[in-house]
Amino acid sequence: MSDQKIFIFDTTLRDGEQVPGCKLNTKEKIELALQLEALGVDIIEAGFPISSPGDFNSVEEIAKIIKNSTVCGLSRAVQKDIETAAAALKHARRPRIHTGIGTSDSHIKSKFNSTREDILQRAVQAVKWAKNFVDDVEFYAEDAGRTQNEYLARVIEAVIGAGATVVNIPDTTGYCLPDQYGEKIAWLVNNVPNIDKAIISCHCHNDLGLATANSIAGIRAGARQIECTINGLGERAGNTSLEEVVMVIKQHKDLGFYTGINPKALNPMSQSVSDTMRMPVQPNKAIVGANAFSHSSGIHQDGFLKDASTYEIIAPEEVGAEGSRIVLTARSGRSALAFRLHKIGYSFTRNEVDALYERFLQIADTKKEVVEEDLHQLAKTVQAIAV
Repeated sequence: MSDQKIFIFDTTLRDGEQVPGCKLNTKEKIELALQLEALGVDIIEAGFPISSPGDFNSVEEIAKIIKNSTVCGLSRAVQKDIETAAAALKHARRPRIHTGIGTSDSHIKSKFNSTREDILQRAVQAVKWAKNFVDDVEFYAEDAGRTQNEYLARVIEAVIGAGATVVNIPDTTGYCLPDQYGEKIAWLVNNVPNIDKAIISCHCHNDLGLATANSIAGIRAGARQIECTINGLGERAGNTSLEEVVMVIKQHKDLGFYTGINPKALNPMSQSVSDTMRMPVQPNKAIVGANAFSHSSGIHQDGFLKDASTYEIIAPEEVGAEGSRIVLTARSGRSALAFRLHKIGYSFTRNEVDALYERFLQIADTKKEVVEEDLHQLAKTVQAIAV
């Protein structure tokens, strides 16, 4: 498979901001947008302009300053929404309007009290309105994950015919299994006659913890854009994690894909989003969690100290992390203890480490982690006995 670029569409400033307590002001949004551009994000979804005057202003200001990334504004399939998004994006060098409507029977009947034919017409009309303002129009078929394939194909064919340049196939509820989502994308590739005229995009939610797996399944089936957020922020259980899909693609070169993301900026970007949005990152979060490169089991520590690749498939420096950590607990072994002692300036024989280890375990059984201060006390004890 020849190398193919996967476009990274970041919606931290829109979907990520929908997390309770993560509201951003315009200044904060601008600062994060500039960092996202420096990270190498291809498309920045800056907000939902009609939702509030503040969000309109944020999208407008971001559109003025972003030079390389596409700036995108969300809208419903409503003329006023689209006109407002266009107004907010008028200064953007590369503007995109992201418009759409629910296509599953659940949305059509319960949300819109409508019919499939009416929704199809509204979808086409929304794209036509958007094309009056920008060349780059993305259409989202909300709840595509639960939309019947034949009908979804009809909608996608129609909106591409109306001018959509990107077609977003969201698993809005995080319901799909990876094989189901991949098969849906493949079905569209094989059954929409004009699919070659648009980029297929994956927008997966993490309700069942499958957002990253589904997005990777999507690109393997023919999608070429992934919609994601820093730290996997987003509605309910969150969105696809940008750092995860980027590193999956980087690690699995046999997939034949690449992104324009600078991986060394992933950890600093994660920390910046966490601080700005006041949302801590769970310690065991892949790639950017505090424990992502920490080792506390004696078996793991021994293998890691002999050869880091035995337990780390990514070097911490590769993603901008400070480095690997050997954490001392009651599960740690002698090699980890000797390593940590050596790091703080002590050099003991094997017999001395053996003697020290028994004392170490007594402390470790009473604490969650044996810290540097404890090690100094242990070392002094052995040195005192030696004297």
